[in-house]
Order: sequence, then C-alpha cells, then structure tokens
Amino acid sequence: MSNRGKRYTKEFKKQIVELINNGKGPTEIVREYNIARSTVNKWVKDYNSSGSFKAKDNRTDEENELIKLRKENQKLKMENDIFKASGADNGTKVAIIKANKDKYSISAMCKILKINRSLVYYEPKEKSCDSKLENEIITIFKNSRNNYGTRKIKKKLDKKGYQVSRRRIGRIMRKYGLVSSYTVKQYKIHTSKCNEEKVKNIVNREFDREKTLEVVVSDLTYVNVKGKWNYICILLDLYNREIIGYAAGKNKDADLVYKAFTRIQYPLEDIEILHTDRGNEFKNKLIDGLLTTFNINRSLSKKGCPYDNAVAEAAFKVVKTEFAFNRIFGSFEELEYLLFDYVNWYNNHRIHGSLDYLTPVDYRILMSDKKVY
Repeated sequence: MSNRGKRYTKEFKKQIVELINNGKGPTEIVREYNIARSTVNKWVKDYNSSGSFKAKDNRTDEENELIKLRKENQKLKMENDIFKASGADNGTKVAIIKANKDKYSISAMCKILKINRSLVYYEPKEKSCDSKLENEIITIFKNSRNNYGTRKIKKKLDKKGYQVSRRRIGRIMRKYGLVSSYTVKQYKIHTSKCNEEKVKNIVNREFDREKTLEVVVSDLTYVNVKGKWNYICILLDLYNREIIGYAAGKNKDADLVYKAFTRIQYPLEDIEILHTDRGNEFKNKLIDGLLTTFNINRSLSKKGCPYDNAVAEAAFKVVKTEFAFNRIFGSFEELEYLLFDYVNWYNNHRIHGSLDYLTPVDYRILMSDKKVY
C-alpha cells in the first residue's frame, strides 16, 4: 500500500529520525513504515542540520539559486556526455551509466537514456535451491526481530511458494544458530494491590468480537531503564488484536493509562467497553472522567482470576518476550522511540496465529472489504 501524498506529523518524523540516529537501518524503516527512502533521507538530513523539517530553514536564498544553477549546468554536461548513447542497446547504456555514476545521478541518466533504473542495479546470482531456502528462512527470522519459530516461518514460506516441513526449518535454524526469543526464560509476575471496586465482568471471557472497538483490553508491565523500573501501558482491540494506544512512563499510575488513551487515532466515543484487571492504576478520577466523558462502559476481571483478562495477559507476554525481555534501555527517550517502532511492527508486520497468520492491520482491512461486498 502506497503512502504517496500522505502527510506526516512533526512528532512522527522526529521518531523516525531518532530511530535512524540510534542505529536502525534506513532499509528497515522504508520496509516497515512504507515510506520512500528519499523522504526518510531528507528528514534525517534536514533535522540533523537545523532541527527543522522545513526546507526554508535549511537553505538560504543564495544557496537555492546556486543549487538551481548547478543543476542546470550539470544536466547540460550530462546530456552532452551521454546523449550519444541514446540509440545504443540496453547493455551499452548500463555500462555508460555505471562509468559515469560518480559524476551524475543514476536516476537522471536513466531518464535521459530512457532505461529502467532496476537494470542498472540488477546482478544475476546463481544459487542452489537449499541456499535460497536457507536465505529465505534467515531473512524471515531477522525481519521478525528474532521472534518467529518454525510454525510462523513455515506460514511465511508457504506464501512465497515454498513447500517445506517445520522439521526441516528447525534443522536450518539450528544450523545457523537462530534461536527464537520464546525459548528463553519468561518473566515472573509481580503482585500488586487489588482494586475492590464493585464492577461486573461484562466481557465474561468472550474474547472473539464481531467489530472494531467493541471491547478494548489493557494492562501495564515493567521494563528496565538503566537499572530502574519504568512502565508501559498498552490498549488492545479484541477484534483484531491491534495495539490502538500505548505509552511509556516512569510510574505505574493512572497518568500512564491516560497517556495511552491520547495516542488512540480513532474517535474515543466509538469504544464500547474497556476491560482490565483490578489494578489500582485503572481506578482513578482521571480515568473515571475519561470513561464518563466518552460513554465507555467498564468491565473488570474477577479478583485473583487472570483468565478473565487472558487476551491482554497473552498480548503482554508477547510484548515482554519480543520487546522488553533481557533488555536494558539506555534512557527513557530510547524506550519511547523503540516502543513507537515496536508497535508499528506489531500492528503492520507481525503475523498472528489467532488471525489466520495475518497482521492485525491486514485482518482489519480484509474483514472490512468482506463486509462491503
């Protein structure tokens, strides 16, 4: 799906720049966020130079005029140098472009010579069937952020046309030392005070829902930031297991829950039910006021019964394992932009067994299209 013409907020651009400045590769950004590489490069260059994304803040009038003149002059020189090859075959054109790539833009030369840019970069490689399969498995595993096991890797391979057993996938994973995060020791649950409020369990363990925002579940968990516990809150739509709201904070309180609500991109009045456990962070005047304002019904699990909030518990096991386990964040700011990045990956790229191995966003779009027809 193309994002051409989409407008991005300043906050979103800053998060992307922070990810790249702290080591995330531009290729991953382009793939996971569906943003043109040229757009990403411009954001990084502009913001790192002037702290602004506006072109006028990054160039003077004299520089703009000089750039314009240089471009015109460069174009004339380039046309003069390579125009004689305009009637040649594609092989000759590619050779000339590669010979002049240090002098001129490859895109501009391709345009003048009327040749597809992909031909310049294409290099045929001879690989055996086993080598191709192994490379596919390694790529899928790395793109899953080291989280997928044999079952999900097999589903991804099926979509690419490979017929291979989970046992064979397991052998290849062992060969290259690909160990899923789920094979390591899990978190121990921290007990906390209980909310004794007399609120019914409306959801009643009926976790399969027919429409978006019918039931939203939430929970909080802890993460290690420079040796100190910080916390994250996630709001999950039961319909397609999509994270619709999230926040990081230094305290486990109602302010963190409220902050997660402010990240929701949907109208809050569309949420019918908020279901949580009996943590005291969900019982607060701030949260009560929010729920009353947007006419959101409350549902609470029974005391000492984690099964009543099983989907939220399962989702947080995923987050803990894939995002927070065995990781110490260097700063609170690092926690925030990496959480932003993880939520995007979770919603748009991570396949879910409960959704027939679709991503939450793909499932929502697919079911919406079916309803239309």
